[in-house]
Amino acid sequence: MPGLNLALPRAALIDWDNTLVDSFPVIHRALNDTFAAFGMPPWSFEETCRRIALSMRDSFPARFGARWREASEVFYAHYAARHLDGIRPLPGAEALLDELSAAGTHLGVVSNKNGDYLRDEVRHLGWGRYFAAIVGAGDAEADKPAPAVVDFALAGSGIAPGREVWFVGDNAVDVACAERSGCVAIVVAGAVATGEVSTSAAARFAGLGELAAAVRRLRRASRGG
Repeated sequence: MPGLNLALPRAALIDWDNTLVDSFPVIHRALNDTFAAFGMPPWSFEETCRRIALSMRDSFPARFGARWREASEVFYAHYAARHLDGIRPLPGAEALLDELSAAGTHLGVVSNKNGDYLRDEVRHLGWGRYFAAIVGAGDAEADKPAPAVVDFALAGSGIAPGREVWFVGDNAVDVACAERSGCVAIVVAGAVATGEVSTSAAARFAGLGELAAAVRRLRRASRGG
């Protein structure tokens, strides 16, 4: 049974795209529109899922060279037109957030998506009530997998990065961020496959519902039931 060796966390920092929400179709379309604007060949959907993990400031310079800021403006012009209508909560997302909230867990989103668009999506889904921190690309001095995002998300909580903090995500960048900050890495299978993920994660779950059930068991155990 997954999660047998876990303890309830004081804080849980959760990735956004392909962890809590299905957004890759929107990202894929906006990315290929950007490639087309720059005369570059499109990616298949599988390539997008496999290759999109780092933030724009960490990935676009290698793809677009000196014009990467211009490319980012083109991307977000296309993305902004579709993202609120295109994102979908993944099955079990609200159940997980409800269980962690009921446990008194300090919750945060930590994403490599632009922070303004990320917060728009959280508001659109009505999930702002869950999160004490919503951290996107550009909010901290560096983006995932840098530990700076964890420090930023926990600022003011009285909770230090470490084994009392879960970092939940779907890909290798999330696991690396957890490891670099000393947090507990938890991998959840998202809507799409995003490539190989380190086997060093403390636990793996087939979906958010399975992780929510594990949190429920931990809550009952903590109450002696």
